[in-house]
Amino acid sequence: MLTKHLFFFDTDGPIDRYKARLVEKGYTQTYGVYYLETFAPVAKLNTVRVLLSLAANYDWPLGKLTALIIYVDDMIVTGDDQAEMQNLQKYLASEFEMKSLGDLKYFLGIEVAKSKHGIFLSQRKYILDLLAETGMLDCKPIDTPSEQNHKLGLYHDQVPTDKKRYQRLVGKLIYLSHTRPDIAYAVSVVSQFMHSPSEDHMGAVDAYFEVSESDSCKGVNILHGHTYVEGYTDADWAGSVTDKRSTSGYFTFVGGNLVTWRSKKQKVVYRSSAEDEYRGMTQCV
Repeated sequence: MLTKHLFFFDTDGPIDRYKARLVEKGYTQTYGVYYLETFAPVAKLNTVRVLLSLAANYDWPLGKLTALIIYVDDMIVTGDDQAEMQNLQKYLASEFEMKSLGDLKYFLGIEVAKSKHGIFLSQRKYILDLLAETGMLDCKPIDTPSEQNHKLGLYHDQVPTDKKRYQRLVGKLIYLSHTRPDIAYAVSVVSQFMHSPSEDHMGAVDAYFEVSESDSCKGVNILHGHTYVEGYTDADWAGSVTDKRSTSGYFTFVGGNLVTWRSKKQKVVYRSSAEDEYRGMTQCV
C-alpha cells in the first residue's frame, strides 16, 4: 500500500485542502520484499458487534459518552447523550459530505433490527441476492453445512473445477459468516483450497448455499445481559487429511452476546492434543 497525498493551495499560499488515500500497486510489489501482510484501515466486523453489544447492555452510566465506528465511508454513532451525538454529526458534516440515515437498520449488507429485548443482526437480503445470482433460489435445503468426519483435501486424482467461480463463491461465504457462526468451520475448510479447487470442493460450497437458503432468517442476537467477557476454544488434533495439521476454533461473548468467532487451520503440526489445545487457547486470548 502506498499513501497518496493531494495538496490544494490558495493563491496566497496556505493549504486549502488536504486529502490522503491508500493506493494499492500490486503490480510493483512482491510478497516478502515490500510487505509481509495486508492491512485494511477499517473497523473489523468483530468491533462492530462488540459496539452493538455494549449499546444493548449498557445504559452508558459514564455520562456524555459518544462512540464512533467507521468502515470506509459508512459509520455508526451511538452513546448516551443525544445532544453530544448531534454535535458530532454536525461537526463531521462541516468537514465531509455526509448524510444521516437515522436509526441503524442496514450496515455493510447486515440488517439491524432493534427491539426492547436487544438487537438482531442478519444477512437475509444478502443471502437471497446471492442465491439469485448463483441460480440456487430453488435448491433443496439441507440441515448441516458439512458432513461429519469429512475427507476434503488435495488428491492427485481430483477433478478440477472452475477456479474463478469457486474463489468468488467462497469469498461470498466468508462475508456471510459475519452473522452466521454456524458455517464458520465449514467456510474455513473450503477456504484452504482456493488455489486448486476440485469438483468435490465445489460440491461442498454448493451445499453451504443450500444450508443458507434453508436458514436465511438466522443471525446473531445481541440481548441485554451481564458485562462479563467469556471465551471458549476447541481444536481437532491432526484433523487435516492433507497435512495432518489441526484446526482451532474459538468464540467469545461480551455481555452475554456472541461477538467474535473463528475457525482456522494451525500453521504447524503439533505432537500432542494437549499442545494443540494450548495453541488454540492462545489464539483465543
